[in-house]
Amino acid sequence: MPNIKSAKKRVKVIAKKTLQNKMIKSALKTDLKKFDAAVAENSADMDVLYKNAVSAIDKAALKGTIHKNKANRTKAQLAKKLDGKAE
Repeated sequence: MPNIKSAKKRVKVIAKKTLQNKMIKSALKTDLKKFDAAVAENSADMDVLYKNAVSAIDKAALKGTIHKNKANRTKAQLAKKLDGKAE
């Protein structure tokens, strides 16, 4: 446990940020799983779930939870899955 006041504050701030990042990542994973399930079923609402997933990825990248290159790579993979099932 830190003794210096600023170090104590950093511990609090880091704990809060960690919780926020976990929430964002959890929501992102949920959206990705929903999209994957829709693609597997060849569901009619794949386009809506794709847009939701891309939006969640962009928000996570904007907030710095995931790296922008990872966000772009993931979006490309989703688009590939969507195009493969659209045919």
